[in-house]
Amino acid sequence: MVETTITTTQTKDEIIEPINSDSEDTTDEPNKPNALVDMFAGQIERLGDFTNFCCYTFIWLCWRRPRWDVLTHSFYSIGVLSLPVVMLTGMFIGMVLAVQTYSQFKAIGIEAALGGVISFSLVRELGPVLAATMLAGRVGSSIAAEIGSMRVSEQIEALASLGTSPIHYLVVPRFLAALFLIPALTVIADFMGVFGGAIYCTKILGIDDHFYWEHGKTLVGPFDVLAGMFKSIFFGGIIALISCYQGFRCENGAEGVGKAATQSFVLSFVAILFIDLILGIFIDRLQSMFGLSSGTFGGSQF
Repeated sequence: MVETTITTTQTKDEIIEPINSDSEDTTDEPNKPNALVDMFAGQIERLGDFTNFCCYTFIWLCWRRPRWDVLTHSFYSIGVLSLPVVMLTGMFIGMVLAVQTYSQFKAIGIEAALGGVISFSLVRELGPVLAATMLAGRVGSSIAAEIGSMRVSEQIEALASLGTSPIHYLVVPRFLAALFLIPALTVIADFMGVFGGAIYCTKILGIDDHFYWEHGKTLVGPFDVLAGMFKSIFFGGIIALISCYQGFRCENGAEGVGKAATQSFVLSFVAILFIDLILGIFIDRLQSMFGLSSGTFGGSQF
């Protein structure tokens, strides 16, 4: 019995080892460059498919007005239901800014300037980005999962067979809702952030109310509010387009729906940061070109 077990294990080793060595030498290494090329080509093809999807969305947006009941449902689910999370996020971010910056400002004796710093940071940058991030997490993933489920259950094909354009019926209302409502959500996030920072600074840190609000009014101008709202329009549009596209290109099964929801948030967040960088450079150039002032701080440009 001992001899037979030894021979069987030897024959198994002799069978397994040459197969592994051949596969490593002949298949894996030569296919690595091809795999990279295929992956890069696949990403380029997917980008072209997304561009084609966006073009069809804009064509249907200009061609026919969406149904009012579908549009109002999208406005409610995207705008109204996002209010609590946007308000809480904005308020806590204002408080966090106050906590993180108070000690540094107090060390140089200008802790009253926290009102201007918190307000400027929220209105110009953090408010639009955080509102868009919350929208991508709460709404974008939901849109991708909802449309992905319709794709898996062949409801989208059923709409097309009835003569209804799936893009016009499913994408256009969600795109309009995200495009029009995210500026309002951004303003609410800004207001709650400034309010939360003011409550923490004046009631807990003991900063004088008058100087806090005076610095806030001095540093933040109408241009900063409009710049943040201008950014948010692009954020809302790209979130809706990416989320709907991921739902339309969802793979079969529950795993495909979950993957579409995850990818919609990840890609939307990356797109938000990229667009924020591009628009930030553009707004700064525009501001310096036309001499637009954000406000003054201590008699000089902050």
